[in-house]
Amino acid sequence: MGTYFTDRFGVDPRVLETRGALDISLITDLPLFIDPFLLFNSKKAEYRKLHDQVIEYLVFLRDKARAGNVSEPMLRSWYCFPEVKQTWLGFSETGNKGSGLGIDFARSLHLNLHRIFLEFGEEQITKGSHREKVCLVRDGVGRDNVSDFVTNLIKDFLCRYTQSIAEEVLDVDRRREVAISKAVFNFTTEVWEPKRYILPWIDNDYVVLTPKDLLTRDDNWINKGDLIRAFDEIPTAIPDEQLRFQVSNYFHGILSSRKRKQGPTQKEYAEAASRTLMQFPDLIDYYIRLKESQGHKATSISSLKVKESERLFIIQLKELQDLLSATTPFYTSRDNTYEEAHKRLAYLKDVIENKGGHRLFYNAGKPVQREKDLQILYRLVWIARHRT
Repeated sequence: MGTYFTDRFGVDPRVLETRGALDISLITDLPLFIDPFLLFNSKKAEYRKLHDQVIEYLVFLRDKARAGNVSEPMLRSWYCFPEVKQTWLGFSETGNKGSGLGIDFARSLHLNLHRIFLEFGEEQITKGSHREKVCLVRDGVGRDNVSDFVTNLIKDFLCRYTQSIAEEVLDVDRRREVAISKAVFNFTTEVWEPKRYILPWIDNDYVVLTPKDLLTRDDNWINKGDLIRAFDEIPTAIPDEQLRFQVSNYFHGILSSRKRKQGPTQKEYAEAASRTLMQFPDLIDYYIRLKESQGHKATSISSLKVKESERLFIIQLKELQDLLSATTPFYTSRDNTYEEAHKRLAYLKDVIENKGGHRLFYNAGKPVQREKDLQILYRLVWIARHRT
């Protein structure tokens, strides 16, 4: 079936495996994304350098925020980026077209750098600076924003990485020189500059490959949900005894103000934690330091999540496609009529119920339960016939 990069370009999957690249679907986004903590915590000097470059750019933005008088055209130039849809990764429910980073994101990030993170890049508590920090205090800035932003800031690396693979394994007619906008930032002129790369070319667009060891699933290692859930652990990491008492007293004072016989609800606990974080912003850095100290877990957990996603969305999906192709005419019809769609659904139902296809809807021995995962699987199976 013509679903994945290796299928469409006629590349041995072992080639991408050797280079550490994910064999992306060219039908719909796979639910993986770049976690900047994996850059920070990597043993690879090149990745750590990329993280430093991300922080360097954020420090540039912070300094501009400090200076004030940042106009909307400046915000659009420095903060707004299109989604790099050509990675075929992320959160698009269909295809690979996301919304990117618009002016609302620009204003939100600028506000945080201006008011809250004036010491960004000069932290005293944590080992390093982390782009994810903005998500911990600002609603409306989530994992997709972080991933899109970081992907744009390391786009030059991703394109060079893809170019090296394309030049090695693809015929000349399967690759093309492409001008990529906002590829490299010039700190002298303070302008994003374009750059040209030789990239895989298919369906009137280029393709960008991503190393698997930069990817994770579900959430960033540093994220607001985890911060709230782990809130009770944070004060124990504070060396200042007086600050520990003040934090605990403030937090429990909010909870005790709720007059109820039963304990606080999950929502009340989260609200109390959020109010305490705003009152004592250093807690965020202590949380990040706690996550830094557990950084080895981030690498192993993300690696496991990527392997599970590969098994479900690539290996098992291919097995289902092969089973459908071998036992039914599911992929032979090109008719898009209502009646033909019903026939194909019947073929799929028969394979799942009577030909062992149900086994492919299990991941790590557990049935697939996420509706979005099932939607992705269905789309990959259904549309593959148009790619043969």
